[in-house]
Amino acid sequence: MDKNDFSGKKTAVALGMFDGVHIGHRSVFERTKSFEKNGFRSAVFTFDTESINQKHGKPYRYIIPNSVKLDMIRNAGISDIYCSDFSEIKDLGAEDFVKDILVGRMSAGAVVCGPDFRFGKGAECGVEELKRSGERYGFELSIVTPVIKDSETVSSSAIRSLLTEGNIKKANLFLGYDYRIKQIVSHGNHIGRTLDFPTINQAFCEGQLVPAYGVYSSHVLLDGVSCSAVTNIGVKPTVTDSSVPLAETHIIGYSGDLYGRTVEVTLSDYLRGEKKFSSLDELKKQIKKDTETALGGIKIG
Repeated sequence: MDKNDFSGKKTAVALGMFDGVHIGHRSVFERTKSFEKNGFRSAVFTFDTESINQKHGKPYRYIIPNSVKLDMIRNAGISDIYCSDFSEIKDLGAEDFVKDILVGRMSAGAVVCGPDFRFGKGAECGVEELKRSGERYGFELSIVTPVIKDSETVSSSAIRSLLTEGNIKKANLFLGYDYRIKQIVSHGNHIGRTLDFPTINQAFCEGQLVPAYGVYSSHVLLDGVSCSAVTNIGVKPTVTDSSVPLAETHIIGYSGDLYGRTVEVTLSDYLRGEKKFSSLDELKKQIKKDTETALGGIKIG
């Protein structure tokens, strides 16, 4: 849990879940930082995305792990973060949230959010109530207009749908960066080595949204160098009967040992759906073809 000491200087507080830290979220952060000219410190109130199991009565799947989210918020120029476990605050009334957290704990002089922000037990209140609270407690409310891309409102829910559909290019457009998997490299069944296409295996976190099963062109950041790669997301039906999805990445031209290291893989294009092949030889031929496609048609081997 990340709860900085907010005592003293007034803050401008950005409110939201900020799952994915997409281009709409960053517009909220930019508005928040604009209050620094008034002498306010920029801050964020958010929830630990991994502490939420359901939203609007449906299973909730987050886009990026909470630790990655917090790093991205800091990299956006906001170092003061109040990140609460959802269970600690879900039964807190709207008035208590404003009085005890925004004003009492975070010393809010300004509050920034989108027009659909809800707060209080059962999401009982919205921006109109928040505006009236600001008038009572002495903070300014600033509402940020949603960002529109391709005639569509950018939102975390829209990005989840795009990832589920395998529309990685549009998801990346909405995110403002290439979707990333940043996890420890674990041991697999080593089948890739027998096919002359060694891979690194990375698990998704519990509760995390898994993009559409299939093969993606990708890049792997190794010691500051971006390497071309091909990533399969799924359950590898040709070689296993597992139901647990993994990201399995072949780094083109790389042969080192990455076990135990935390590696960042970014997805840039969706090449094809996951398929069960009749033989390992057929699988090997397809991996070669996928690799050539990821390289822009350059023949290998």
